[in-house]
Amino acid sequence: MTDGVTTAGPLAGIKILEVGHILAGPYATMLLADLGAEVTKIEPPTGDLSRQVSDAYFASLNRGKRSICLDLTTEGDRRRLGELATDSHALLVNLKPSAIRKYGLDYASLRQFNDRIVCVALTGYGLDAGDEPAFDYVVQALTGVASLTGDPDGPPTLPGYSAADNSTGMTAALGLLAQIVSGRGGQVDVSLRDVMLSQLNYRASAYLNEGTEPKRMANGAHSYYVPAQLFPTADGHLALFVTHDGFWKKFADQAGIDGFDTMAERAQRRDEVLAVVTAALATDTAPNWEARLRPLGVPAAAVRTLPEALAETPGAVVRAGDHRLIGSPIRIAGFDPDYGPPPMLGEHGSG
Repeated sequence: MTDGVTTAGPLAGIKILEVGHILAGPYATMLLADLGAEVTKIEPPTGDLSRQVSDAYFASLNRGKRSICLDLTTEGDRRRLGELATDSHALLVNLKPSAIRKYGLDYASLRQFNDRIVCVALTGYGLDAGDEPAFDYVVQALTGVASLTGDPDGPPTLPGYSAADNSTGMTAALGLLAQIVSGRGGQVDVSLRDVMLSQLNYRASAYLNEGTEPKRMANGAHSYYVPAQLFPTADGHLALFVTHDGFWKKFADQAGIDGFDTMAERAQRRDEVLAVVTAALATDTAPNWEARLRPLGVPAAAVRTLPEALAETPGAVVRAGDHRLIGSPIRIAGFDPDYGPPPMLGEHGSG
């Protein structure tokens, strides 16, 4: 709430249907529901598979939605889906391409009911690319993301959260809104593979245009900026991200380091810079370095656990029914999202 004024969500009046399971698609539509859209989950009689994981897991992706049970293997419930499509702005589906077409969940099938509906297919490799398995970790492996994660002397690794699914969900939500804004119905095609390749933007550009093959670097070091990585300290690890000479001067003054005044010199003498920075940071703890550097405007943070991060940002936590969850990352002046509870299976009807 801003200045005591509350407005309707920017997507108020927008009706979105969702067919899918687990994470990427439900995350996309939850972001839209947070902004005021009316989102209706079309679930099979057995429910979204994420209901089988845990109530907390399901709630984290489905707050504020409606739930209607339809068995899309039957002609009658597919007809019911068509009826729902007549006054909906969009349908977002994350299923295999063959299932999307089999159950009539694409624009070619639904335009007979509503030629302005936007149909978003969220798949592993694209709507026309087949049904090969494409879960988050698999896509991180096949796009090169895993090969860039971890220390050079260790195995490739994965981040501790579903980076591909979450990123693709956000991208699908963007594509859906873009086509609605165009005023035209049509098919939107978003895949996990394409999104993760897109997120390797500057890495891919360096290889495609300069022949620079990316490689893993110790402590997550940035390929261009020096020093920009994790460093051990007297207690804990510190993320330090020096992107220009002004930051370096402030850090070097605080750390008692002389020389290496330009980015070009620091990049050329990377090993020397890292050695002196590591030695300097070893003289104090990560929290103390953060407290010393951040007031100077130097990007630095002690590595925290998730519980520690949540304790420091209580405003990020919201209540949706019986669940405490992370709220929408989109803050709009004058608008407070109404975080409704996750729906019970078939709470709002069935075929």
